[in-house]
Amino acid sequence: MTEKNSADIGFEKTIWDAACVLRGNLDASEYKSVILGLIFLKYISDSFDEKYKELVDEGDGFEEDIDEYTSEGIFFVPAGARWSDISKHAHDEQVGTIIDDAMRAIEKENKRLKDILPKNFARKELDKKRLGDVVDLFTNIKMIEHGDEKDILGRTYEYCLKMFAEQEGKRGGEFFTPSSVVRTLVEILQPFKGRVYDPCCGSGGMFVQSAKFIKSHSGNISNISIYGQDSNPTTWKLAQMNLAIRGIEPNLGEYADDSFSSDMHPTLRADYIMANPPFNLSPWWNEKLDGDARWQYGVPPTGNANFAWIQHMIYHLAPGGRIGLVLANGALSSQTGGEGDIRKNIINADLVDCIVALPSQLFYTTQIPASLWFLNKSKKQRGKTLFIDARKMGIMVTRKLRELTDAEIHKMADTYTAFADGSLENEKGFCAVVDTAEIAKQDYILTPGRYVGIEEQEDDGEPFDQKMTRLTSELSSLFEKSHELESEIRKKLGAIGYEI
Repeated sequence: MTEKNSADIGFEKTIWDAACVLRGNLDASEYKSVILGLIFLKYISDSFDEKYKELVDEGDGFEEDIDEYTSEGIFFVPAGARWSDISKHAHDEQVGTIIDDAMRAIEKENKRLKDILPKNFARKELDKKRLGDVVDLFTNIKMIEHGDEKDILGRTYEYCLKMFAEQEGKRGGEFFTPSSVVRTLVEILQPFKGRVYDPCCGSGGMFVQSAKFIKSHSGNISNISIYGQDSNPTTWKLAQMNLAIRGIEPNLGEYADDSFSSDMHPTLRADYIMANPPFNLSPWWNEKLDGDARWQYGVPPTGNANFAWIQHMIYHLAPGGRIGLVLANGALSSQTGGEGDIRKNIINADLVDCIVALPSQLFYTTQIPASLWFLNKSKKQRGKTLFIDARKMGIMVTRKLRELTDAEIHKMADTYTAFADGSLENEKGFCAVVDTAEIAKQDYILTPGRYVGIEEQEDDGEPFDQKMTRLTSELSSLFEKSHELESEIRKKLGAIGYEI
């Protein structure tokens, strides 16, 4: 199935627009747990109901046997907590309490969900009439009207995550990476099997896109194992719910905590690492990190965690493993705090496989220019690095937001594949394969523009002398106009007593 750009989404937006009636005076961060919690509750209840009907039809009386569900990875929803029970009370004054009790009952029957589900629907700030309207909205979802896609609620969950990220501004970046950026990482890395790790996993977008990639290429999702961590407790819970909706069972640690100070997977050596760590994170250092084994290529500066993230990921990489991560562009060239030496050491260790300069306006939360880094412990092209300048790519889907198109993502993935195969030809202004010796001459700066050059301009057929005559004539006319404007401005200022 071709991945949709947000510009193509219809049903998800309808759900979002209708559900927004509930917001009232709630901040986006509070409203988020309400809507996403309801989507999750509807999803697990639908999955339960489908299996329940199968068991009833079999006629053996096992429809209330929890093992019949858990053995197939289906969450058991006890009587009273099922969506049909909740929908009956959608417009009761106690609907919030009923939903909270349902969440507790589901957590009690499913250890994986312990302390994860939101239980704040009974609070006074939440308008119960509006809450009932949203319950009705989800009750009336007619799946058959929206094609054969079984993950409609998963798509809606993901769409709502994106919308909340946009509304929350800077804080939204803590839990959501735009899907076109994640898909670029996934299409280049191609994580078909093995251990996939994200040390700052947010709402789990890297894992969701990995699963989609595998399914779209007729692979088996059970061939990958998911490991992650996030320091924000709310975000950590969002990830657990997001992955559960997708049928993914991850190991995100026992609780939310910082990957530097409390590494939940100290012995993990991952086959694929994908991450979008916080740009230029500060403060992040504490004295316990002094002398840490992860700082193999140099101690990162205490005021910026960019090279701490890179080294943390390299440390957790299997011998044949690969990394794809998003970083602020400053990491490509910074010389402060020893960052230049760390970058030099990583390059000389022949770990940098590919660098992609991204276009602007891809992120909801920051205008800081960003790039993709791909690192590889078993590069096919030893001593060489691929540079891709994608700054001119993408289409504007809103006034402020750009997305990479499927065709552009595939072009970058195909370029990387050709590089790995040794068949890539440099394309001025877009891509170049560069020896480490040449990077050393550039003082180990990794900015793609230094290496790919400027794309060749098409010859318009106008003779040079003729073009220069035309351009100088146009320039002369512009100069004449500027003198007229200058004279007019002097007159206006003189009239009010100001002379230049």
